[in-house]
Amino acid sequence: MKRTRSLVLIAVVLGCSIVVEGAGQMKITSPAFAEGANIPVKFTCDGSDTSPPLKIDGAPAEAKTLVLIIDDPDAPSGLFTLWLVWNIDPKTQSLAEANGAGGVEGKNDFGKTGYGGPCPPSGTHRYYFRIFALDEQLSLKPGARRKEIDAAMKGHVSAQGELMGRYARKK
Repeated sequence: MKRTRSLVLIAVVLGCSIVVEGAGQMKITSPAFAEGANIPVKFTCDGSDTSPPLKIDGAPAEAKTLVLIIDDPDAPSGLFTLWLVWNIDPKTQSLAEANGAGGVEGKNDFGKTGYGGPCPPSGTHRYYFRIFALDEQLSLKPGARRKEIDAAMKGHVSAQGELMGRYARKK
């Protein structure tokens, strides 16, 4: 019990506002990079700044939608969101490179709608690709911000998974 509380506290301190205790496990991977490995330049602001291919596995049969959130907890200003996509078909098993996610996109912390690749100002940053299965679709308008999505998801996450990649800009 103490360990669970500690993990939730750490998540809150880091700004990871969506940690759902008791949610089922999903898997999100990328053929472009392994868990904990470096994200290829092509998917960053130093390359073509296109979204990497992703594979999704383990969405519950009763899921009504999927949500994809990519963020950087190491940003100087705190948690920095790179991509928000919701109302992805729950049967989706892969997202093609540079092809969007087939859902509704929100406004990222670059101030743009859509994907914005890793672009750390200094050092090596961690980038979390999180997938969530929800028990209902979200009724948010395109361009919604992270706080709105987090609030709309609260109490509706049935499963989740994450993939972490790293990136440091070459000077």
